[in-house]
This record gives sequence, C-alpha cells and structure tokens, in this order.
Amino acid sequence: MKKINYIGLFLTVLVMLSGCKKVLDAPLKSSIEDKQLYSTVRLAEGVITGILQTFAETNSYRGRYIALYGTNTDTEILSGATSFTTEKSRMGNYNTNVNNTQMNASTNVYAMLYAGVERANLAVRGFKTHGDIENNPQLAQLYGEVLTLRAFMYMDLIKGWGNVPARFEPVTNATLNLPRSDMDVIYKQILADLAEAEKYLAWPNATPRTTTVENVNKAFAKGLRARIALMAGGYNMHLDGTTRLSTDPDLARNKMYQIAKDECLALINENRGTLMPSFQTVFQNLCKEVLTAGQESMWELPFAEGRGRVIFDLGVNHASVDKYTAQARGGSVLANPAVWYEYDKEDTRRNVSVTPYGWGAATPTTAVQRISTMSTMYLGKYRYEWMTRRVTSTNDDGINWMVMRFADVILMAAEAINELDGPAAALPQLKKIVDRAYGSNTAQAAAYMTYAASFGDKQQFLENVIMKQRALEFVGEMIRKQDLIRWNKLDQALATNRTNLQDLHNKANNYAQWPTKVYWKLNTDGETIDIYGLEKGQTDAIGATMTGYTAVDWRLSSTTSGTSVETWNALYVKQPSKQPHWPIWQVFLDASDGKLNNSYLGL
Repeated sequence: MKKINYIGLFLTVLVMLSGCKKVLDAPLKSSIEDKQLYSTVRLAEGVITGILQTFAETNSYRGRYIALYGTNTDTEILSGATSFTTEKSRMGNYNTNVNNTQMNASTNVYAMLYAGVERANLAVRGFKTHGDIENNPQLAQLYGEVLTLRAFMYMDLIKGWGNVPARFEPVTNATLNLPRSDMDVIYKQILADLAEAEKYLAWPNATPRTTTVENVNKAFAKGLRARIALMAGGYNMHLDGTTRLSTDPDLARNKMYQIAKDECLALINENRGTLMPSFQTVFQNLCKEVLTAGQESMWELPFAEGRGRVIFDLGVNHASVDKYTAQARGGSVLANPAVWYEYDKEDTRRNVSVTPYGWGAATPTTAVQRISTMSTMYLGKYRYEWMTRRVTSTNDDGINWMVMRFADVILMAAEAINELDGPAAALPQLKKIVDRAYGSNTAQAAAYMTYAASFGDKQQFLENVIMKQRALEFVGEMIRKQDLIRWNKLDQALATNRTNLQDLHNKANNYAQWPTKVYWKLNTDGETIDIYGLEKGQTDAIGATMTGYTAVDWRLSSTTSGTSVETWNALYVKQPSKQPHWPIWQVFLDASDGKLNNSYLGL
C-alpha cells in the first residue's frame, strides 16, 4: 500500500500565507532548477506530495477541517455542543468568533490551504513553462492533478470561509495582501480549470499512477466539477451579504445543473466507477485501507500512519485501550440523534452510519461494547474494529479521508436530471441508491420507489426525495452543511431538527411510538450487546420484563445550568444563514494591511 511520506520538497518558492508581515524582496532560489523539476517525472511527482503535505500539518485539515467543518446539521453534531460557549462549540453553532482558539493561529487550516494553493500556482506555472505536458502523458497527468487539487482546495476554502481572496498566480509583493473576492470569480476559474484537467488526467487504472485512490484521476475531476457546479448554481452568501443565486450569466442555474448532469452521466454511462453491492463494505474497505481505484471511493486524501484523525474524531468511541486499538479515542463528532429515526429499520445504511454504542472498559486483549446515550450516538462509518492494523499513535490514526464516493455521482446525477428533465427522468438513478440501501428487501425498495414516483413536481421531488436520500446516504461524511446552504435550506432544516430533537426527548408527536428507555444486555460472545427499544412499536412494558436486560433512560441532555443548554437549543445560537461560514481569523485580519474584513458576515 502506498502512503504519502510528508517530507520537504524542492519548490521554487514556499509562501505560507500565515499572517506573517513578510515582504518578498526577491524570489527565493530553489535547490534545483525549475526546468529540471517540472520536466523530470520523478521530481515532478514530489510537487504533488508537497501540495498534499499542507493537508496533514498539525492544525490543518487533519485535525481541524475534517472534524469541525460540517457541524452542526440535522445529521452531525459536535460532541459537547451543549456547552455552547466553549471555543470548540462555537465552531459549529453558527456563532464563531474571529479569535477562536481552535483556529486563530498562523498555522491553521486557512493558512495551510493557501500554502497549498501557492504551491499549486507555482506548479501550474512550472508545468506550463517547462513541462512537455502535450507530449509526455506522465507530466500531463501530474499537471492535471495540480489543477484538480487547487480546485479542491478552493472549494473547501469557499465552504469554510465563503468569499475568500482569489489567488491564481504565485505571490508577488504587489499581491501579497488581497481582499476577498466574490466567490463567483473563484467558481468560474476552478470550473474552467477542472475542464482543462480532464484533458490531461488518466482514467482510474489506465496507468500505474491511477491504480490507487490516493492519486487524482479523471473520474474524480469530473465528479468534483459536478459538485462545484451544484455549489455555484445554488444559493450562496455573496460578498454583498445577500444569500441568493448568482447573477453571473456564466453561472446560471440551468448551466450549472447541465454541467453536473453531463459530468455525472459521463461517469455513469462509461462505467467509470462502482456502486458496491454492500454499503458496509465501502467503509470497511476504507478502514482496512483498500486503495484500489475504480471502485466506489473516487479519491482519498492520503494520510501516513502517523497523521490524520478520521476515526480519532469521527469514529465509534473506544473509551480505553482494547484489542482493537491502542488509542482510546473516537466521538468528537457525533451523529445527530434524530437521524437514526429517519431511517426505515430495513435500510441497511442505518446500522452502518449510526451506532448507539461505543466500546467500554476492557483490556489490551479484550473488548466490550457499551450502550451509549441518546446524546452520544456515534458515527459508525469509521471504526477501529474494522482496521487490519492496530493504531498505536496517541494523536492520529492514519486512515484516509474519503473525499468522494460514486454514490455521490449517482445522486448528483439524479438531482441534476430532476432539475432539468423532471422527476420521472431521475428515478432510474435514484433506484440504484435505494436498491442498495434495502439490500435483499426488494419489496421495501419497491415501496419506496413507488413513494418517490408520487412526486411529479421537481421541487417536491427535490425536497422529499433527493434531500432525504442525501441525508441518509452521507451521514458522517461532512457534506450535509454545504448541501443545505446551496439548497437555501439551512435555517429550515435546523429549525425543524430543533423541534424534532425536543419531541424525541419527550417521546411526543412523531416519536410517540418509541419507548422512553432502551434495554440492553451483553451477548454470549462476551463482546457485543443486544439492544431493545430503538425500533418503532417497541415498548417499555415489554422491555421491563426482558430477562437480563438493563434499562437506560433514553433522553437527551437537558441541562440548563451554567453555560450548558438543552441539546436542541445547542444546534445554533445565531440564525444559521447569517453566519453560514467561519470568519477569517483575527491573525489574518491583523496582517492584511486592512485588506481583509468580515463585514459581509455582520462582524
């Protein structure tokens, strides 16, 4: 298995846009000449490694963005969110402060992404000037990877900080400090970049370099272009402070949906990906570090074994060292408890995506599951117990971050087709997702498809079918927040979820058919547990009579003392759509010579 080793690289200029007031009097000299670097495949591969290195720095993607962007939504919530004034909670409750200690440092992910952008800008110039990309397929592949990685970084800068500086050339004295640009400027550039990248990239498994999901390929670039087109064609908070569709004719909604449709159907019709038969296998393969390209995982951000915090932050919690892990972690980000109740019990995605248990007291050679609480239901896609190696690091687990799955391509296709051609035309794509979700229960799958076909209006189909299926399919993959933003449904979804959580706590209205307690016992294997009380129609009257079962109160945290609030009120402090992005941190405002501010966010 190939894992990136994060080492120093030969780059012409390394400009860390980290808030330092640094003047570039002259270009720094590289240890090797640009011509040699960008015309020699072996050396040029190191350029890609240099870009990827920025994701793995201590306060970068690995330990901040993956865990903090995407919460709080109707599918994910930060652990400890009820202590709503803590710095970590403020990262997720739409009340983020510019001096937040989780991010307000010159080495945080905002700086690291721009460091990666700078490395990419240098590489783009280097390949165009010195690389024979029109005649050397290997150099062409690397050039396409650079364009794709830069587009990916800018997509996540927009997701995190909204309207950010547009920087597509290497830094000079004149461009060291730039103001925010309206995101439309960036959308247009990176959509064009990805169209160009597709011309140079190889398909999965077409070359030795594209046999692994750790390297970018043409299929991922096309999927990424579809994802960005849906963002650009949706609702965004623009630099004027209004949340609206773009007024740029180049980014017209129908044009963007057409791009998404075309890119996704090209992948689907040419069999450039696989929807794996088993939903669970997708994530078992991730945890087992199966890196074969052309399957469901389309690109994974590669972490060495001593970097990356995927299970560490988003996984099922192990409270102590046990036979599965020497690292007692997991559960910094949790499943929003209401999402369990959104699944049909026959939906195979439920028990993979959400676990109402963690792992409790054990020894290094044993392991024992323990019931969780309603407030701490874990994201089940990332599990130490599915790994083939034992994590020994105290800070990292080394599992890759799966950026895109082929299931997303299928659902993006369904969404775009619905918008352009209507619900009936979208049903064949939807059926692929539904059939896998229900597995052998073909009757339930057919019943759901009948329900989906009952919506003849495209907006109703979007709201009742596409939005719901994207929620159930991608729990814990941290893409729900951006979906809600582009649909202009962030406020509505969180307000509804707030009500649902309170009703769930009280077992009222839609949740009246569930018991107030759950009942559990250790199975005869001495490791796993059996749980009663999580299915509609199960009752306290029956649970209380079950031999050997222990009752646990199944309600949410409702503490109101001190700086804690009820779980349902901890989701958001401000109206979410008023602060859909994080502010640019104070350290960068102070170093920007007055070019940067957060005024469009009202800060």
